[in-house]
Amino acid sequence: MGEGVGELICSYMAEKHQVYIVGGGPAGLTAGLYSARSRLKTLLIEGGVIGGQIANAERVDNYPGFPRGISGLELAGLIHQQAVSYGLETLSAEVTRLVPRRGDNIVSTTEGDFTAPAVIIAGGSQFRQLDVPGESEFRGKGVSYCATCDGPLFRDKAVAVVGGGDAALTDALYLSRFASSIKVIHRRNELRANQFLQEKARAEPKIEFVWDSVVTGIKGGKLVAELALKNTRSGKTSSLAVGGVFVAIGLVPNTGYLRGVLPLDEQGYIITDGLMETKVAGIFAAGDIRHSSVKQAVVAAGEGAVAALSAEKFIGSL
Repeated sequence: MGEGVGELICSYMAEKHQVYIVGGGPAGLTAGLYSARSRLKTLLIEGGVIGGQIANAERVDNYPGFPRGISGLELAGLIHQQAVSYGLETLSAEVTRLVPRRGDNIVSTTEGDFTAPAVIIAGGSQFRQLDVPGESEFRGKGVSYCATCDGPLFRDKAVAVVGGGDAALTDALYLSRFASSIKVIHRRNELRANQFLQEKARAEPKIEFVWDSVVTGIKGGKLVAELALKNTRSGKTSSLAVGGVFVAIGLVPNTGYLRGVLPLDEQGYIITDGLMETKVAGIFAAGDIRHSSVKQAVVAAGEGAVAALSAEKFIGSL
């Protein structure tokens, strides 16, 4: 750790904050904006890139106020800049534990322990994996979870996208700029994606669909060369030659450290009420990490605002 970073962390630990926000996506950033603007001493803790999953989006065209669209990274940067202008502080660290104590919750991170009366959890999710042979071996060698990050590396190659939702078709359409062909592999015979994306994907000549199929293995030499497939109806196995595979089968909430601490649903998402309050006083949740979230940036931002207002009210009651 550099000397300057060490001094900065020591100053965080020496100062008492009123609100800690876990996660720097749209929900966490907006919560930070509202908390800081309310003159609450607020620290946002983010273990990755500011913006979370939206930072991977090449273009966001459904966020109000940007009629020509905006990149996810730029959008996150603007919200962060606005929040910082009101006094939001940011720390790069992973949160490893939460110990609720009324009026003095403990947040343990890779950079030390912090205490505050209110904690807003907006840690989002991570990409769900296939969990098949070869996936870990070829990660970064043809297996990707981010088309906008890695798509240009697959110019003139045949690739596959696994999934049938909005993310899968968005990835396939983006990859059509670079890849020679895209096979969309879906375990069912109909897509879950919205109709607009379905129409665009079906109209793209480079995109073909492999229905009723799942990937059972990933093979290759130094790089991915082949996928092993199984038909979910007939059980018949086959192989598909590809130079890369993009996995877009959903997200897993970053709540492993919260099991036994907060009420979670069967999938691990945090259960809250309409005010973003959990069953534990002083602990709030917002965004994709929350039960029944619709996983849209504008909704996450709104939930972050509600969580911050609820946290402000809670602090005022102490």
